Amino acid sequence: MAPLPAGIRFIISFSRDQWYRAFILVLTFLLYASFHLSRKPISIVKGELHRYCAALDERDIEFHGQSQPAGATPHPLLPGNTTDCGWAPFDRDNYQQLLGALDYSFLCAYAVGMYLSGILGERLPIRCYLTCGMLASGAFTALFGLGYFYNIHSFGFYVVTQVMNGLVQTTGWPSVVTCLGNWFGKGRRGLIMGVWNSHTSVGNILGSLIAGYWVSTCWGLSFVVPGVIVAAMGMLCFLFLIEHPKDIACSSTLVAQARGSENGTHRFRLQKQVPADGKTKPLDPEMQCLLLSDGTRSAHQNHIIVLPADGGGMAAISFTGALRIPGVIEFSLCLLFAKLVSYTFLFWLPLYITSVDHLDARKAGELSTLFDVGGIFGGILAGVISDRLEKRASTCGLMLLLAAPTLYIFSTISKMGLEATVAMLLLCGALVSGPYALITTAVSADLGTHKSLKGNSHALATVTAIIDGTGSVGAALGPLLAGLISPSGWNNVFYMLMFADACALLFLIRLIHRELSCPGSATGDQMPFKEH
Repeated sequence: MAPLPAGIRFIISFSRDQWYRAFILVLTFLLYASFHLSRKPISIVKGELHRYCAALDERDIEFHGQSQPAGATPHPLLPGNTTDCGWAPFDRDNYQQLLGALDYSFLCAYAVGMYLSGILGERLPIRCYLTCGMLASGAFTALFGLGYFYNIHSFGFYVVTQVMNGLVQTTGWPSVVTCLGNWFGKGRRGLIMGVWNSHTSVGNILGSLIAGYWVSTCWGLSFVVPGVIVAAMGMLCFLFLIEHPKDIACSSTLVAQARGSENGTHRFRLQKQVPADGKTKPLDPEMQCLLLSDGTRSAHQNHIIVLPADGGGMAAISFTGALRIPGVIEFSLCLLFAKLVSYTFLFWLPLYITSVDHLDARKAGELSTLFDVGGIFGGILAGVISDRLEKRASTCGLMLLLAAPTLYIFSTISKMGLEATVAMLLLCGALVSGPYALITTAVSADLGTHKSLKGNSHALATVTAIIDGTGSVGAALGPLLAGLISPSGWNNVFYMLMFADACALLFLIRLIHRELSCPGSATGDQMPFKEH
């Protein structure tokens, strides 16, 4: 018999469950990357909505009239405009306030809607809920671009579109984190979610490329095409997303269904394997097999399915009930200040680089992407460290402690040249984005399956929404404060960012002390029964 090819041997070396997990990891990565892909066009199109402005004089009018000199190349006069400043109403002198209002309307709607989204997400099927959100997001993203084709110049139209898009996009984060939390246990959750969280940067990069392709010729397509992509990904979500391992009818689930017990419930117990030498060794929590109450073993050991012993399904947790989970309030307030710092860099970093290193807007925008690159490595590093130490709060606290002085160094060294700016962008990106990425992914998943819930799996979306919703408040406040403070000097902006980092660290002090004095108690680690 001929040996199997190396590729086939590699494929069959993975179990069925591992392939399903890899599929869900990739699918949720693509789903949320498409959300960020649709958020990016507005920042790319701003330069086209308001161009270098000068009122039309008589010579300009002649260009647009019948008496154009031979060989002249006029600036295109957009429909409904009396100047060549851009697209009305953004061709006015107060264009900065108008464009800023688009950002704030989206971020504020996102922050408010996130709290409601988590509550709804616990009570609706994740797959259908996420699909509807993606279809609606695609529609509102495309609707913004349709303003170009239908010659719409109402500022209210664009604001309402942004507000509605911000609301429906809140369906994404609680849904994908809940789904991923169902499939991956806590043992490697930090590393897995640290890598997975790079979807933010991937989506931003793709969104920039797609929007930039049409921005100068037909900026409406810069919104319509991403909108179509998000809607198409929504259909893929509906067709392929598996919310929980038990939904694929794994063998342990089938055995549980076949063997009922009194009052229609199933009682299970987790046991340790006893090897041939008689010594008891605890299994990896992700590999523990499920035993029936009479001691018989299920045919396969691929999943841990813990069903409640007190009867049917548990009701979804309330908003106040989620707030009572130990650590939710502290991590939420910590994320508020951490996200404030991150989003201030997102909106103001290109302008800062332009003013300090004297680069044009395009080069400054390209250079600012190094902050996102550093953020990818920071998220992965935070996940690896927190997995090894089993201390999520302490990991976040350490990175926040290092971030504050690093921001001060960045404000000083970045004035010394381009090379220093590149190095500090990578370092600041890692330290600023590391805690933000860890809290929104692994910490949220940990708290949503906290041992105080006693097996109730209907809390993950609500907890995730509370944490990220509170963080989104900081995301809206950060750019606003930077805009108010920056006229007094960039140093004052960095002092504000360092103060925000210190506040973020302050809210974690109690959890850090608890982790160091009683390992595994701060975020619900070492819990004996958990959803997997």
